[in-house]
Amino acid sequence: MPTAYAKCFDPNGARFGIPTFPWRCVPDGYATRRQLRARGLRPGGQQVAAQALRPRYRRGPLVAYFYRVDHAKPVRPMTPAKRAALAKANLARRTCPQCRMDAGYVIPASLGVCVPCAYPDDEQRVA
Repeated sequence: MPTAYAKCFDPNGARFGIPTFPWRCVPDGYATRRQLRARGLRPGGQQVAAQALRPRYRRGPLVAYFYRVDHAKPVRPMTPAKRAALAKANLARRTCPQCRMDAGYVIPASLGVCVPCAYPDDEQRVA
């Protein structure tokens, strides 16, 4: 067994406190938050059930936390009030603070204003 693999393999949780597996070797029944979300699930208050470690040179290992799929709960549906609040927040991100126009895209934080306001001298004409 390679050394890096052996350092990351602790299926009983004796060394790390929770079951630990090498990167990409986690058994079925466990999923990360993103994997749960892709299935329409959420952790639902459960604690981290396992972890995967990937050793890195000169730094600590890269860690991924896993939750049990059988204990996960369905994602809560979007309410009309939450949908309206999200639309209002996205509109605020697209509105230029200088010209007060909807730019049609999220205003870059590096500029702070829409592109025409940031570069008024550039006369780029769209044909």
